[in-house]
Amino acid sequence: MQSPVPHLTTAQTGPLLQLEATLLRRSADIEAWFRAQWQATPPPFYSSVDLRNAGLKLAPVDTNLFPGGFNNLNPAFEPLCIQALQTALLRVCPTAKRILLVPENHTRNKFYLENVATLFDLIQKAGFHVRIGSLIPDLHEATDLTLELSGRTLHLEPLRRDGDRVYVDDFMPCAVLLNNDLTAGVPEILRDLSQHVIPPLDLGWHARQKSNHFGFYREVAKEVGALIDLDPWFIDPLFRNCGEINFLKREGQECLEANVALLLEDIRAKYAEYDIQQEPFVIVKSDAGTYGMGVMTVRSVEDLRTMNRKARTHMSSAKEGADVTGAIIQEGVLTLEKLGADEATAEPVVYMIDQFVVGGFYRLNAQRGSQDNLNAPGMRFEPLAFDECCSHPNPACGPDDRPNRFYAYGVVARLAALAAAREIEATRELLETRAA
Repeated sequence: MQSPVPHLTTAQTGPLLQLEATLLRRSADIEAWFRAQWQATPPPFYSSVDLRNAGLKLAPVDTNLFPGGFNNLNPAFEPLCIQALQTALLRVCPTAKRILLVPENHTRNKFYLENVATLFDLIQKAGFHVRIGSLIPDLHEATDLTLELSGRTLHLEPLRRDGDRVYVDDFMPCAVLLNNDLTAGVPEILRDLSQHVIPPLDLGWHARQKSNHFGFYREVAKEVGALIDLDPWFIDPLFRNCGEINFLKREGQECLEANVALLLEDIRAKYAEYDIQQEPFVIVKSDAGTYGMGVMTVRSVEDLRTMNRKARTHMSSAKEGADVTGAIIQEGVLTLEKLGADEATAEPVVYMIDQFVVGGFYRLNAQRGSQDNLNAPGMRFEPLAFDECCSHPNPACGPDDRPNRFYAYGVVARLAALAAAREIEATRELLETRAA
């Protein structure tokens, strides 16, 4: 039985209804446009996109190129995912038979380990030999981990290197699939390999910046907006960034305050244009990284000036002890979706492999409000199957019905994946120019 669609706390009228109606009416044009874009720029191997549905707009707020929540997807998506994996691997490495999966070192994170087990199973079912090569420094021999939640077993083997190839035991892979976002940097063992490394090492959070990604997304939103006669603001969060900042020492504070003030003015102007009666806010977060770390809601410059040491320490913290040295200031997009008996605040997360939407889930947090970051203590997940409803609309249903709401999610998520594809291509071209 599929999960219900969360209800919106807004009436089923206004900008979002118009946006969804436009996407439905112009779906053939949108799909033709996507086909042309994927021919011009290959999609990321896999990605996930966090969306916010504000009733007045539907926009991505984060795009992850090393998604770690495959365990949260409804099992009904499995056939789609297997087929998409086959397509993606055929495109990236046509002769691949053996895949080495390199995960994060989170052996104490029971939810992440379930993700690794699910991804392992999917690759195996897609018709590939697959093993798990671990980067855990003190792992010197193969180890079996029994997973607490599902009872499945993960067989971890220490990653080894011979010349320009990595392997585990007697297993020499054709390609290395990273499910590790490289926040702490690229390990020496993975550098300069002759094997295919998917995704490329330079897309890890040691090098990638959210502000760069959303710059590409801005252009994508403009293009599709021109195609379907839509103000791109309805699918694009405004943003600014500060390249050098130290929250603890208050270095870069002037840059942060100035950009917050300017962005709030820009949002107010859009609100006035569409007669939106609410106060704007912005989200300040690290320009790199995931896991909801270093995120705060800001409603005025005064919120920054009055930050106490605890708040500044929080904003300085990143995954694996990395320092926050840059910040993106992003237009705050409400989430007006609610789900569950406790009416928990909800936001959709859409998963893609190659160009295909393969599933998604709702991130819920009953302890957080509509303006807050939901990737925080108290969150849980509600899986949803997109296999019957996210890849195409149903003209017999209304804009806010199950298939068409999900179709809207899928369109915006694919726009974010396209932005990531252009980001990947630009990174590749830059590296080639430097090497020349």
